Amino acid sequence: MKLFIQNYVKYLTSNLSTQVDKGTRGKARYSQIGAAVCLLLVTLPDIAFSQTQHSALKTLAEASSTQHSALKTLAEASSTQNPALLVVVNSNQDGAIQADEVVTLREAIAIVEGILPLDKLSDREKIQVQPLPSNTPSRIEFNLPSGQTTIALQQVLPPLTSPGLIIDGTTQPGYDATKSPTAEISIPQPVVSITPAQAGGVFRGFTVLADHVTIRGLSLYGFTSFHGATASTPPADIFIAPQSFPKENEFKSDKNNPVPKNVVIENNWLGIPPDETMPATTSAFGVSVFNAVGTTIRSNRISYHDGSGIITSIRAEGTQVLENIILGNGIAGMPDAIRLDGMIDKTEIRSNLICANDGSGVFLFKPEGSVNIWRNDIKFNGRRFRRAAVYLMGNDHQVKDNQISYQSGAGVVVTSYPQSDRNIIQNNRFSHLEGLSIDLNAKHNVGVQDFQNGDGPNPQRNSPNRRLDTANAAINTPQFLSSEFYFGVNSTIGIDGVTEPDSQVDLYRVSGNDGYGFLSEPLGSTTANAKGKFSLDVSNLQPGERISAIATHPKYGTSEPAYPALIRFVENISIVGLPTPKTIPQCLTPPVVQVPPKLPPELPPEPIRLKVPNNVHFALDKDNISPGSAKILDKIAQVLRDNPSIIVELQGHTDRRASDAYNLDLAARRAKSTRNYLIRKGIAPERMTIRSFGETQLRTPGSSKLDHARNRRVELNFQDIRGIEVIVQEDDLQLE
Repeated sequence: MKLFIQNYVKYLTSNLSTQVDKGTRGKARYSQIGAAVCLLLVTLPDIAFSQTQHSALKTLAEASSTQHSALKTLAEASSTQNPALLVVVNSNQDGAIQADEVVTLREAIAIVEGILPLDKLSDREKIQVQPLPSNTPSRIEFNLPSGQTTIALQQVLPPLTSPGLIIDGTTQPGYDATKSPTAEISIPQPVVSITPAQAGGVFRGFTVLADHVTIRGLSLYGFTSFHGATASTPPADIFIAPQSFPKENEFKSDKNNPVPKNVVIENNWLGIPPDETMPATTSAFGVSVFNAVGTTIRSNRISYHDGSGIITSIRAEGTQVLENIILGNGIAGMPDAIRLDGMIDKTEIRSNLICANDGSGVFLFKPEGSVNIWRNDIKFNGRRFRRAAVYLMGNDHQVKDNQISYQSGAGVVVTSYPQSDRNIIQNNRFSHLEGLSIDLNAKHNVGVQDFQNGDGPNPQRNSPNRRLDTANAAINTPQFLSSEFYFGVNSTIGIDGVTEPDSQVDLYRVSGNDGYGFLSEPLGSTTANAKGKFSLDVSNLQPGERISAIATHPKYGTSEPAYPALIRFVENISIVGLPTPKTIPQCLTPPVVQVPPKLPPELPPEPIRLKVPNNVHFALDKDNISPGSAKILDKIAQVLRDNPSIIVELQGHTDRRASDAYNLDLAARRAKSTRNYLIRKGIAPERMTIRSFGETQLRTPGSSKLDHARNRRVELNFQDIRGIEVIVQEDDLQLE
């Protein structure tokens, strides 16, 4: 520990400035040096510093005589166990710690951490502090004035190092735990919000370094960092790591080092203000379980992050992700809603709504250990990248009882490299995918796209070596003995086929009329014999429906789906394919206050006729929205708000100059900028999909400046609506 302090002080003196600037409360506040020293002291409250370390800290403190007395007070904080306290935050101000009329959040944390002694508080501040029984944890509650419930941070808050600390935003007057703006999962609307005072000025909301910390009922958003000469430690709304973090900005994995245990993050809105809008500055990540075990992330609304809503890194064993709404994340960086990396054994993802994220709903990358994914509603993901709804890497994962739909990629994909076996995928319901419901990748496919999506149907195993080069040991897909089964002799239909010997066979009703369709509804199960033969009688099928099957063996895992068989009449009667109903993309719905009265059926409305622009233009090598393009997008946003049944594909284009790879990336950035502008104008992210065409679809083939300006565009392809009159406009052309 002594070496850590010496190294960290050395890091501070070599990397941080000592300038002093003004705080919002009218007193000089610490700059980066002061904040970092406070961070060190709060992180290690129980350390008795040696004379050498005290001298180093004193040298740093002498950078400003104004800070010296405050730093000395913090350094002399008692190293004995802090008493249990209840501290009420009654001011939304932030800045230097000082004795005045109110208690700020920064001061409340310093009090419960033992950094700010009670005898340093004013009489008015002491009223907001009460002792608690010694066997209870400290608490921070809120009683902010009405209309002053947004806390604008000037710098990063001190880390939370007091075991069992509870920060409870539900105590703020006006918080109503009985009301939720969403019907799918009840998550009450927070009243207290915490955000940086300046865009990019504070890169993290809470840093949790202790066991059993609970953060509840708050809105945190806008926490990110800008790239500089020295990279910051990872930004996030909430970051969970051990007290030894950071050390010279090095991230090392050591199973023997103590890490925070049983942290609870519940009933928060992360990345999103209480008014449900997309903030002007979006957070980098939501919850970053960097190095902790037993973390519970429950009943949170997690939206509008540049990267993933939930991400793990070094250790995250026993993480529980339960009943969250994870919507619209990955809009500028890592696109997946939940990204699991590192040691994740016994992690569970259950009963979440995962919708309209830019990549996969759940993405596993080189994990150690297994995860259970069950009873989630995973839909309308892959808005920016064609990725699988669930992408598995590793062994012994279980994906069960999920609803997986409207994905611009396959349903569940299991990679084969690194080797991934014994992954069980059962009782899920799939619909409207751009790929197989279950796809087992082959090892020889190791391109970038193969680590995002599936590679299509595999042939039957023809060699034992196939078990080594394909996911789930190349378990054979079931094959029906006939491509058609007949209905009409009696009320049941006998289904026969062959598959992997001694495996469980699950029969499914298939939706979609083309190709493999989607495994939409489980119909029954049976077990294949030692020769791989199986038979199952089914009574709830109708002529015109299609069926498929999957096989699961505990030694290998679950197979890809069988090619569907058709249910027919015994008589030679033609069958019309069953229609596939259309669904308006919608992640959330408001709760129903009361059951509306039954109204007489309405006649189908007349087809709408709209005049709407379908393109916006960009300057040379730029992806930002110009004022002229903003006016065009405002008109498009109004049309989309007035017509919620319209969905749109945003197709990015460039002119012919630069390389193919560069133009594909530039076109994607232009489409992303257009999409994010429309989100800020109130258009739900699940209604928009991003595609990049680069220079492959020029509007005009010429080489003049005007031709190039016309080609630098994003086209909006409005879908699933009749009667839209598209206007090709050029009011926002930007010549070189």
